[in-house]
This record gives sequence, C-alpha cells and structure tokens, in this order.
Amino acid sequence: MRNLAIAEEAAKLLCEARRIMVIGCSGGGKSTLSRKLAAALDLPNHSMDREVFWLPKWVERPRAEQREILSEIAKADRWLLDGTNPSSFDIRLPRTDLVIWVRLPRWRCLLGVYKRASQYVGRHRPDMADGCVEQWPDREFLSYIWNFERRFAPRIIQEIDRHGASVPVITLKSHGEMAHLLDLAGLPH
Repeated sequence: MRNLAIAEEAAKLLCEARRIMVIGCSGGGKSTLSRKLAAALDLPNHSMDREVFWLPKWVERPRAEQREILSEIAKADRWLLDGTNPSSFDIRLPRTDLVIWVRLPRWRCLLGVYKRASQYVGRHRPDMADGCVEQWPDREFLSYIWNFERRFAPRIIQEIDRHGASVPVITLKSHGEMAHLLDLAGLPH
C-alpha cells in the first residue's frame, strides 16, 4: 500500500485523479466527502449503498448483480465510488487512480451514525437506495462500527496490496484532515 501524507503531493494527485475510491467505516463522513469531491472535480458520484448493495426495503442485491454493476461503473473513464466492500477491490482497484481512506476513530463514527439517524430516521437518505428508510442503528450495526478497525482494516490493507499496490492511498483520520486536503487542493468544503 502506497500511503501518502496529506500534503501538496496528495492534493495534486487528488486534482488529477479521474477515478477515485472513497472507503472507510460507516459514520465517518465518506459519503459527505464523496459528494463534495465529485462536485468539485466534476466526477460522476456513485454511492455503492444506493446503486450497488441495496434494493428497496433493505434487501441486499445478489452478489453477482453487485459485481456486474461495479464492473460497468469501473469501465468508465471518470468516476468516484463511495463504499468500502473489499470483496470488490479486484474489480475497482485496477482502474483506480487514487484511494481516499476515511479512517476516523470509532467513537467519531458512532457519533456520525447517530447524528445521521437523528436527521433522517423514518425518511429516505440521499445516499441510500430508494425504499430504504433510515432506522436507528441496531446492536449489529453498532458492533460492526465498534470492531471495524480490528476486523476489517487488515482485510482492506490485504486487498489493496493484492489488487492495487501501486495505487496511492490518502488516509484521513479527522474531519480537520479532510478540510486540510480540500484546502491544499483548492477545493470548496
């Protein structure tokens, strides 16, 4: 994994990238960052939750269909893909110019999920598939967030090394670092 510090080199690569993956734990702000980046860089913004994973009423789309959709998106010349799912890195990473890993502390992700739920509970959230009404986080989802670094980060690193070892990765550990990267790149936030 080729990790970049948040500096001028990272900002330059961000501005030049035509295909960007934004990954990280739920609640960390990756969807908000993705919307800002896609708008500022004039890239088509693809939310994996909205377009790939979910069908109405929280029914998970079959894996084969998920992979077909991702393959079509990845073929395009320009895109920003918002979503982690390391099992699809084999499709996405070979076509990716830059990975942005939103890697906030778990307490911050939990706070973000509760903030999001309080805003959207009982309604449709823009980053989610039609017919998926926001709910209060259940124990399973909270456990996923609490254990994300221990359970999922090693697999993310393994899959990046396997399918995109030469792809630069910018790791953002706070909202301040997100804002700093946008400032360095001269992008609005």
